[in-house]
Amino acid sequence: MTKVKETSSTDRRWNSSYGTYLSGQAAIDGADATAIEMERRWGAGRLRLLVGVELREKFDRQDFLYRQAIHHGSLEEVQRQAGRMTAAYRGLNLAAETVGAPKLSPVVWEVGLADGTVAAIVRSYEDGVEINRERRMVVYTLEEIGRMLDNYRQVVDTKLVFPGAEVVAIRRQNIEDPLNGVPDGVSLDDTLDDIPAFQ
Repeated sequence: MTKVKETSSTDRRWNSSYGTYLSGQAAIDGADATAIEMERRWGAGRLRLLVGVELREKFDRQDFLYRQAIHHGSLEEVQRQAGRMTAAYRGLNLAAETVGAPKLSPVVWEVGLADGTVAAIVRSYEDGVEINRERRMVVYTLEEIGRMLDNYRQVVDTKLVFPGAEVVAIRRQNIEDPLNGVPDGVSLDDTLDDIPAFQ
């Protein structure tokens, strides 16, 4: 009688070996790049609000499936849902363009904060008046940013001492190289037992 090795549920997860992790992360990075592109074009969290309720619901359902695949899915599920997530963003983009929705103004810069709040940075109070009507973000003028920096002199002083220094404490829209987390001397089939599961 032939014994069949039972595969545990963790062995089927997309990130159970270095090889499957790299394959899955490649798909996730593609979907993330599309999300970043759409955010730069339309604003942080704004695109889904520019389309009808029915399409918004379809997008939200796809986003749910994508996140579930990342947290609990196999490599094939992650790849499938990442492709569908990319298509969902492209669909929203096309729908918003078709109805002539206004793209993000070049005098407004938006950034998502760690708590989910969207911050818009504008040159002056007048530039932010229309944005405030949307009630989906907090608006800051350059003068207000200057006042805040006055209260964080360590940041300003550090950048003066180290020209070109960059504040990197908050990482939101960077797609990191997945190989940075892979130690030397492992094969693609080695398991990730020593790395906690991606949540």
